[in-house]
Amino acid sequence: MRLLLVEDDPRTADYIVRGLAEAGHVCDLLRDGHDGLFAATRDAYDVIVADRMVPGLDGLSMIKAVRAAGIHTPAIFLTSIGGVDDRVEGLEAGGDDYLVKPFAFSELLARIHALGRRPAAQEQKTALRVADLEMDLIQRRVTRQGQPIDLQPREFSLLEVLMRGEGRVITRTMLLERVWDFHFDPKTSVVETHISRLRAKVDRPFDVPLIHTVRNTGYSLHVPA
Repeated sequence: MRLLLVEDDPRTADYIVRGLAEAGHVCDLLRDGHDGLFAATRDAYDVIVADRMVPGLDGLSMIKAVRAAGIHTPAIFLTSIGGVDDRVEGLEAGGDDYLVKPFAFSELLARIHALGRRPAAQEQKTALRVADLEMDLIQRRVTRQGQPIDLQPREFSLLEVLMRGEGRVITRTMLLERVWDFHFDPKTSVVETHISRLRAKVDRPFDVPLIHTVRNTGYSLHVPA
């Protein structure tokens, strides 16, 4: 999984990042709530772990803003505040779980895995649409401007990930994990090759390209400004 950690305490942050890496997960660490909000609304994550008391924008306000932006990524609050009222406040702000410091990493990891298995709101859709590109998740059909597009299973999965993350940057690592189930970089051009094939079917026959390369980062599917 790819996780976003917003934590300003160096020892706690290093402890969590190291543990997640050992468990085979990718973790982006930010130490400011404003930066966390920007990342959470720009990139696609499986779980957000946020300390309530981070500088810039506190974790509670950050998750409220993430939810207001229509982002449903599961979120866990980390905090030294353990009162019932504080937990309720965190859950009502849009948090999905609450872990009081100090905590055992094994418990945090178990909670992350539990949230990662929970279907997200957008994953319950039966159809996806970006501009004139439509995907029927039940019939496994793709059309653009009403014209059917014949995709191989891997191409369909790749396009699905891009469409679910409409407007966000989807990194090469994320695509390797979600489409090929690789939790390491095989050092091949498999992603680039499949993106090229997908563009040939989804973009080239039409006037407006939807699949865009974000240099040195990954790809984004959106209608150009």
